[in-house]
Formats: sequence, C-alpha cells, structure tokens
Amino acid sequence: MQFTKGHGTGNDFVIIPDPDGGLTLTPALVAGLCDRRFGVGADGVLRVIRSAAHPDAARYAPDAEWFMDYWNADGSVAEMCGNGARVFVRYLLATGLTDGPELPVATRAGLVRARVDRGEISVRMRRPRLSEGAVARVGGRDFAGTAVEVGNPHLVCPVPPDVRLDDLDLTRAPGFAAARFPAGVNVEFVEPVGSPSGSPEPVAAAGPVGAAGPVGAAATDAHVRMRVYERGSAETLSCGTGACAVAAVALRERGRETGTVTVDVPGGRLTVTIEEAACWLAGPAVLVAAGEVNPTALPR
Repeated sequence: MQFTKGHGTGNDFVIIPDPDGGLTLTPALVAGLCDRRFGVGADGVLRVIRSAAHPDAARYAPDAEWFMDYWNADGSVAEMCGNGARVFVRYLLATGLTDGPELPVATRAGLVRARVDRGEISVRMRRPRLSEGAVARVGGRDFAGTAVEVGNPHLVCPVPPDVRLDDLDLTRAPGFAAARFPAGVNVEFVEPVGSPSGSPEPVAAAGPVGAAGPVGAAATDAHVRMRVYERGSAETLSCGTGACAVAAVALRERGRETGTVTVDVPGGRLTVTIEEAACWLAGPAVLVAAGEVNPTALPR
C-alpha cells in the first residue's frame, strides 16, 4: 500500500491515495497504520478519494471532486479535521491531482474551501457555534467550559490562574458528561498569552486567512495557548478545528463575534479568522515522507 506522511503543526497523518475507491479501509487497518511502534504512526488517516467513488461524498458535498475520508487513530471515523484538510490539500497539490489556487474539498462536515497563496494553505470552514456551558474533569478537578460545534464537537475550558496549562495530566481522557456529548468530544484547555503587564499581547498573524486574503503583519485580536485531548486520538500536538473553537471563545470573552486570533499549540502556531459566516484556519502543512507499507505486517 502506498502512503505519504504529513503534518500540520505536529498534528500528523498517514495519507493513503485511493482516487478510484479500490481500497477497503477497516478500523483495524487504520489503527494499525497509526500505531507509533508497530505501524507508520499518526494521529489519523486521510484517504484521498474522488467524491464520485465514495458513497458519503454525495450526501455531504457532491460537487467537490475530492473527498477527505478521515479516520481517527483508534479506527473510528471522524466528521472533520482542520489540520487534516490543509495537509490533504497540500498532498493534492504536490501530486498534481489539482492545481489550485482555490478548490473545494468534501468532508463529512460538509464542503470546505481551500486557498493557496504564496505556498501557504488556508481552509474556510463553517463558523463555530457556541452553546451552553459544560464541565471537563482532569486530575480530580472540574474545569468549566463552553461547548462549541465546528462540524465536530468541542469543549473549550479556560485554565484558571492557579493552574498551569503545562501541568495538566492529559495522559488519559478528561471526564465529561456522556449524555451531553453522546458521540464524544474534543477537549481544549486554554490560557491567554500576555505581555509582562498581564494585558493581551498584540502578535503578528501568519498565513493567508480571511476573504480579503493575507492578514500579513497586522496585530491579531487575541493570543492564546492551548492543549487538546482529541477523541479517538488522545492528546495531540495540534487540532485545527479545536483552534477554531478556542478562537471563537476567546473573541466572545472580548465582546467580539468576529476577528483574528493567534493560537499557539505544542506543535507550532495557527491563525484563525472568524467572519460573519465562516471561519478560516491557516498554518503550515508539510509532507515529510512517502513509501510503501505492508498491510499484513500491521498489528490487528
């Protein structure tokens, strides 16, 4: 089986080319590919398949040529992955399957539009929808948060001043109300990045975002750090849709509904621009290796 390995701010993926739908992915095969000791190793699998060859595509976005068939590391199917979408587009460009500079991609969360500008890739997703509060539990302590839907479910929890973000134990899944999130939830823990005086620090945005194109060196409206525990993948170095959820909460805390937020993740930096009807995610998308894997040698 041919594969390519890529990542977006350390959120890494095994990319499987299957344009005409000749392969059969199973939960066991996906989990074996993502195993970091006995497989290739990744947070998830991106199958590159034409929309016409996948039954789910017609249901979600039939007009896009390509469908991002995304699977979590544990073999479960996911609706959407923001970093994955950008890496998916990078692969399409690198292999000549498309030439940009703008292209639609079908996902289980609907249509995503990608933009390529000076080698950078940003994706336009649905605007995050904030709803009622909820609670995550880590290390015997409850963290109040906000439920956010970005095509997939998130719970954004600000870290109180007496807790260091880096000290949270995310080696196991945070507790949450299963009745509130029956399909599971990605949990983000967030703290502001401030100047020495404690006030929000203006920072330069990176990457092309927003309908008008690149933000350039303009100061963003907020700057935060986050860690994330992703359902089906455990703690990851980055989560694109999670960054969008975090940005929406950060803007609301500042009395805003739109704006640009810099989100630092353990694997790097993402820039999120929230508009009236959409959300743009920008950051690096890198392909690091390509080769062959023997499926029969993977753990089952």
